[in-house]
Amino acid sequence: MVKLIKKKGIVFIFLLSVPVILFFILNFIFPFPIDNISYSQIILAKDSTVMNASLNRSEKWRMKTELTEIVPQLKEAFLYKEDKYFYYHPGFNPIAVLRAFINNVVYGKKKSGASTITMQVARLLEPKRRTYGSKLIELFRAIQLETKLSKDEILQLYLNLVPYGGNIEGVKSASVLYFDQLPNRLSLAQIVTLTIIPNRPTSLCLGKGNKKIKSERDKWLLRFRKDKIFPGEDIATAIEEPLDIKRANAPKGIPHISNRLKKKYPEENSIQTCIDKTTQRRVETITYNYIQHIKHKHIYNASVLVVNNQTMEVETYLGSPDFSDNEHNGQVDGVKALRSPGSALKPLVYAMGFDDGIITPKSTINDVPTDFNGYAPQNFDKKFNGKVSIETALSYSLNVPAVKILEQISVQRFVQKLKKASFKNVAKEERNLGLSAILGGCGVTLEEMTGLYCAFANVGSFMRLHYLKAEGQSGKVSLLSPMAAYMVTDILAQLTRPDLPNNYLNTYHVPLIAWKTGTSYGRRDAWSIGYNKKYTVAVWVGNFSGEGVPDLTGSDIATPLLFEIFNTLDYNASNNWFFKPDLLKFRFVCPETGKLPDEHCDHTVVDYYIPTVSSAEKCQHLKTVFVSADGLLSYCNQCLPEGGYKKEKYQNLEDDLIDYYRCKGIPLEEIPAHNPACHKLSEVNAPQIIMPADNKEYILDKEDPADIVLKCLAHNEVKKVFWYVNNEFYKEAFVSDKIFLRPSQGKIKISCSDDKGRNADISILVKYQ
Repeated sequence: MVKLIKKKGIVFIFLLSVPVILFFILNFIFPFPIDNISYSQIILAKDSTVMNASLNRSEKWRMKTELTEIVPQLKEAFLYKEDKYFYYHPGFNPIAVLRAFINNVVYGKKKSGASTITMQVARLLEPKRRTYGSKLIELFRAIQLETKLSKDEILQLYLNLVPYGGNIEGVKSASVLYFDQLPNRLSLAQIVTLTIIPNRPTSLCLGKGNKKIKSERDKWLLRFRKDKIFPGEDIATAIEEPLDIKRANAPKGIPHISNRLKKKYPEENSIQTCIDKTTQRRVETITYNYIQHIKHKHIYNASVLVVNNQTMEVETYLGSPDFSDNEHNGQVDGVKALRSPGSALKPLVYAMGFDDGIITPKSTINDVPTDFNGYAPQNFDKKFNGKVSIETALSYSLNVPAVKILEQISVQRFVQKLKKASFKNVAKEERNLGLSAILGGCGVTLEEMTGLYCAFANVGSFMRLHYLKAEGQSGKVSLLSPMAAYMVTDILAQLTRPDLPNNYLNTYHVPLIAWKTGTSYGRRDAWSIGYNKKYTVAVWVGNFSGEGVPDLTGSDIATPLLFEIFNTLDYNASNNWFFKPDLLKFRFVCPETGKLPDEHCDHTVVDYYIPTVSSAEKCQHLKTVFVSADGLLSYCNQCLPEGGYKKEKYQNLEDDLIDYYRCKGIPLEEIPAHNPACHKLSEVNAPQIIMPADNKEYILDKEDPADIVLKCLAHNEVKKVFWYVNNEFYKEAFVSDKIFLRPSQGKIKISCSDDKGRNADISILVKYQ
């Protein structure tokens, strides 16, 4: 008897193990390919709103519903209707299968189905004709799914595959295209509506048979109430909710950043950005309307970035005001386009000067015609201003002072800073860049410029911009000291400056921000970039075609748009402004030079400085000169007589400033002529030839040759100079005169002697072609 029982037990175990072994063999031979399901790629805003969507590989709208979006009401509604025992069966419901088999045999046709949610997933993944053979395959595939996925994952897969008519599949696609909502934000009425469509997507067509659908929806709501699936008050509210919907177009918002991210992450189903939906739409509307307002000036394009300075998240990304504007290249992404920055890089060079200790805000510098070894920049208005303070030079965006500071800190170091701030094209063109880079002679992007100004807002620390929520905070790179960043911010926040738009003068519409403008050569690019504690906003306006426009300037065209955006986003930022760093101190300086006062300085002003860094040089804006009793001669220590002289104070001006004053006819108290009997004149005050540039090659047109200008700087006691070409006398002139020379071809020596006998020589090479 015992042997018989054991034998039967072995047979029973064998009979049970056969189907299991058979399943694993078939599972190995016929694996279920569920890893290559194609979803629509969607781009999400920061709040998970779908901003942009694309068809999947099968030209279907199949947006992936995430597990977090399957809220309890959504889950309960589908489980109640489709598979009440979903969490209890192994992929098929034996009782339902038996009941369906009996009904089909008794009635001779299908009376009730036995498909579980798992089996429906199998059928949706591998559609087949409705036969018993197909049912067996579905059952096998369902068991495969149950062994491979969790119950929640299977339910998620089901909700992503259910049909809603046409080329719409999945709950999320239907939610977005019909209700403009994410699944986790649907009302109970909307959820129930979506539960009844998949079984009858043709007869219950959303947007066409709404009346019929509502009737069917309400029937199911009453069933839910009867079985106490949802609270009675929720059911009553849902029944009262109208159903007046139609299929909407798929979201096509933020097209430029969407295209950029799709290209970078082609395999990602869902990409969540840092875009703030409300801010993005506000900026889009403001920018579009603004461009419509200035189109009559033949200006058609603009780009804007808005960055949250605390998180470095890009909350607004506007590549162009109208993506559909084919006539004006609306598909171009102006955020990434390479453009000339004009003067917008100047704050960096001044900040570096502060950190090097060579300047402070009240330091003075000469804004006069200057030749930098053949490069002679001019200001935007073609005028010069003489001696100005550094803060004036920056706030008025003067060109010569910026180039002078760049020359002192060196182009190489300036380029290294830009490379540190991720300026890719600057790094690429590093060897070709010169002093003109500070005035727009390099290629930059709006994205790069925004990151640079964010560094000023973040007290000198550079961090890369964040476009995706998943990126998180990146490491900080020390670009500038907090002291230098603060001094630049303090200057750029001043309102006494020429780049304040005319229509904003004496109005309350100026937001409290620090900002800088830029206008490229040929008026092809207008920039205005501003920041406060919370936001950095960068604006570029122009034409993607590269066409220059006479009215296109950073101050009059880009800044009004910048102000309007700031006034909309964060107008009253006065309660959260930047604090002066503790290491930044105040001191009294002479306003004539910005240096520490000496005994000749009769009044002082307050200036910022960085202890142990800023120069401690004393002011020498006046110097004592020995002059004859009648004031007609001056003496040096070598020729000073024993008596009959007096001490006088004279302005101690640089030669280029003296030359500027002379050219402008500005009264200048000049030092009397030096004692002619003195035979020990110092060679340190020899004239300086500034035009043409020494050791340069000049190529002239043979058919229409141009003259070369001869110009020098001389000490303020010099009245006349004498020009020589190849050691032969050429012309006598006053110091401020410009002399013109039609040179012969070949190497030419040019000499200049002053009326004190001091001399300077240069050489140039002239070629005709």
